[in-house]
Amino acid sequence: MGDKATLFETGRFVQPSSREDTETPDETGEIADEAAEELRQRLAAEAGDVEAMSVLGAMLLRRGDLDGAEPHLRAATAAGDRAAANNLGVLLHQRGYADEAAGWWRIAAVAGSAAAAHALGRHHRERGDEPAAEYWLRQSAEQGHTLGAYALADLLEHRGDAGAEKWMRVAAERGHREAAYRLARALDRKAARDTDGDDGGQVPDEVEQWYRQAAARGHRRAALHLGTILEKRGELKEAGRWYLTSAKDGEARAACALGFLLRDAGDTENAAVWWLRAAQDGDGNAANALGALHAERGETQTAERWYRAAMDAGDVNGAYNLGLLCAEQGRTAQAEQWYRRAAYAGHREAANALAILLLRAGDETGAEPWFSKAAEAGSVDAAFNLGILHAGRGEEQAALRWYERAAAAGHTEAALQVGMARLRDGDDQEAERHLRCAAGGGSAEAAYRLATVLDARRPPEPAHELGEPVHRRSECEEWYERAASQGHRRAQVRVGMLAAARGDVVEAARWYREAAEAGSRNGAFNLGLLLAREGSEPEAAVWWTRAADAGHGRAALRLALVYARRGELAEGQRWADRAVSLGPASVAERAARLRDALRQELSA
Repeated sequence: MGDKATLFETGRFVQPSSREDTETPDETGEIADEAAEELRQRLAAEAGDVEAMSVLGAMLLRRGDLDGAEPHLRAATAAGDRAAANNLGVLLHQRGYADEAAGWWRIAAVAGSAAAAHALGRHHRERGDEPAAEYWLRQSAEQGHTLGAYALADLLEHRGDAGAEKWMRVAAERGHREAAYRLARALDRKAARDTDGDDGGQVPDEVEQWYRQAAARGHRRAALHLGTILEKRGELKEAGRWYLTSAKDGEARAACALGFLLRDAGDTENAAVWWLRAAQDGDGNAANALGALHAERGETQTAERWYRAAMDAGDVNGAYNLGLLCAEQGRTAQAEQWYRRAAYAGHREAANALAILLLRAGDETGAEPWFSKAAEAGSVDAAFNLGILHAGRGEEQAALRWYERAAAAGHTEAALQVGMARLRDGDDQEAERHLRCAAGGGSAEAAYRLATVLDARRPPEPAHELGEPVHRRSECEEWYERAASQGHRRAQVRVGMLAAARGDVVEAARWYREAAEAGSRNGAFNLGLLLAREGSEPEAAVWWTRAADAGHGRAALRLALVYARRGELAEGQRWADRAVSLGPASVAERAARLRDALRQELSA
């Protein structure tokens, strides 16, 4: 039977007799006391004491002496002792006479033995007679028998009966650790269904209480779940203690979780010890973690061995990680093989990686179905990549649909693409919403574009009553500065312009210089203007030269004027020619007039 049969209605379990050849003094004393008690009960039984016969039979049965126990139990049973009838049933069940055991359990159960009713209920359930099983288990449970309550709850839960929770709770409240664990699991699942994931991962207090009760009684899976709850809540020290308790009891998942906890704390050496223990017990996640650890150390052969072990343990991440490892080593064919294996097993990121591999090899036709499969399975990167694929073909609407899907899942670059599309459509409100998401996710381009949207709406600065402008820091400036601090060159130029407008020349020069040194021709041009106004025309010419060489027409015109004033007419004419070719139209017109004037001067 699933539960051990109980002896003498005490809740003690039948245990085989086994003693070491040597005992400690305390054990010797206990043995002596037990022997004295057995002798006392034996003398009373021989004198015809029915209760003594029953107790002596239970003692011998507990010791594993079935032959010695049976005559005493039969004698006590014949005299109407219900505990003896129950224990006789236990004895016969151990001998393999299940039907005869059931007969004696029935007699004891009818006489009011809760333990016998439990045993009889289990007997009927094993034979598929669920109505009879429920009847006797209910009898046992209603008489306060803990194992009976648990067995009844198990039967009802198997049938999907709503009454299962009541009896599971009864058994748990009476100290049954498996009942406490199963009650916690049932309440946990129910809470997850009711909240539909909207509780932020919070576990109800009652669920935690039952996990804690089961864990305290040595239930290793309850300790694992309790550790998980505490880790999510940030109580890492206590979580680690429960993981350790569970891991020491042989729970591989707890050993793996403890490894991750130690790794996050910076203790990779001890993390590896627990991952090794879990991996050796068949935990694929731990094997993957070991593989990643060795890969980081450059021990690729060992990493590959552990990834293969993860795969053999049924963890599809093993094949995906093997693909990543091969790709990093330039073993493209092997990478494709492992990606394909993981992708066929439903690994969405492997499907996305496989599609990228195929796309790089020029197989767009082969890549698209894998992008689609990965995206439909929930890969945000794959949805974004599909957007890029469609955009490359000029299929803007299809691209936008995939960008929107990826953006809704929090993909920063996808949100930027949607925001830019909405700007092109003239929908500034939707554009702003998506640009805020992308900028908040760290996109410098999104921060810059959001700033331009807000800048376009900004009203003119109010004037001071004495005619002096009043500068108030606006939100658009904050976004310009955020983009600028992330290295966005156009944002740096704009921040410099804003600083210059409020008279902060030093700040303006700093941003212009940063943009110019990063390759911004506008930054170089503006820095030149600033330096020229400050009287540093030679240095200004250096920056204008850099800007003009990068194709800035106004910078070329400025250089033409500088050289003309210096009397270097040929050089001035050369830069004027360059300004004409670079434009824009207004610059080209002025540059042409200057060029013609310089030409006349040279030919005079």
